[in-house]
Amino acid sequence: MDNDVGILLMFQNQNDKQSDQAAFREDMEFGVAAEEMGFGRIWIVEHHFDNYSMSPDNFVELAWFAGRTKRIKLGIGAAILPWNDPLRVAEKIILLDHLSEGRVLLALGRGLARIEYDNFRIPMSEARERFDEAADLVVNAIETGYAEGNGTFYKQPRVKLRPGPIRGFRDRLHTVAATSAESQFTAARLGGAMMSYVTADTEKLAASLNNYRGHYREFHHEEAPWPVLTDVTYVHTDSEKAREGAYKYVGEAFSMVVDHYDMAGDHFAGTKGYTAYAAAADAIRASRQGAIDAYVPTQLWGTPEEIIRRFRERIAITGPYTPNFQFSAGGVPQDDVLRGAELFARHVLPAITDILGEERSKMAA
Repeated sequence: MDNDVGILLMFQNQNDKQSDQAAFREDMEFGVAAEEMGFGRIWIVEHHFDNYSMSPDNFVELAWFAGRTKRIKLGIGAAILPWNDPLRVAEKIILLDHLSEGRVLLALGRGLARIEYDNFRIPMSEARERFDEAADLVVNAIETGYAEGNGTFYKQPRVKLRPGPIRGFRDRLHTVAATSAESQFTAARLGGAMMSYVTADTEKLAASLNNYRGHYREFHHEEAPWPVLTDVTYVHTDSEKAREGAYKYVGEAFSMVVDHYDMAGDHFAGTKGYTAYAAAADAIRASRQGAIDAYVPTQLWGTPEEIIRRFRERIAITGPYTPNFQFSAGGVPQDDVLRGAELFARHVLPAITDILGEERSKMAA
């Protein structure tokens, strides 16, 4: 069945316990299998220089999936604009859309990891201004087929892009916005759906979503599209085994986040555009294990019945959103990834699809 429930691929190699080639092939295998299982979307991140995510060019990876799949939508999740020339980003978005016959979904992001900014030789303090300037250029280019800009960082003579766009991206545009109110504001301004990991309890999550929705109404005088939220998940038929797996693998996934982003570092407080992360860094420095233990319960994991129940409980508070799940995270063995995803696809996917259908019917009434 067609649906909007997605998977997120990161190409992790936790603790370098296998070759990069083997780790990479596992997520490629899973992505192809996801279409057969009935998932509606594959999202692939952009990350560099670390086993946290060996995904330096999600356009290339998604082009591979375009040739191996027929139906599933292909999500650029995200193109990190400060690290890339916006003209080339716009060209590659349009080209991938041609190769996939119009299946591309686009998310734009600005990045957070110091290791990536340092090695691309770009000051993190310039990130927000670079993102804002590049995002306007890219969004306009993929809508009109022409790229131009006269900003501080990107002075782009007007040029026609070939091949030109198949169709517009306004209903396929997403902007990554995590804990920062400024990022939620930017997502609303650009006109796309907000995209984020779930990183907090439901009440805090709802506050972030409502902030985005309020700004969207102010800018566009209509209701915002449903946000896209990603949970790191672990699924098992046995509740206790699901809990054990979640605290082992979802917890390790968060630990890898802490390491990659240097989340315990003291640099956020003094970096323009990233001061919102300083409080979280303080908490992690105070107790890394405490931060992990606080994170794991915020994610949707458990038996199929538990996940369905918690999803219903969440959207009753947050409002409806488009769900996305990361199954291959924190060192979950490949057999376990495929087993859990198949279990999810058989039991959770139809239920969530029905729940979201009910929400759409309410909105249309």
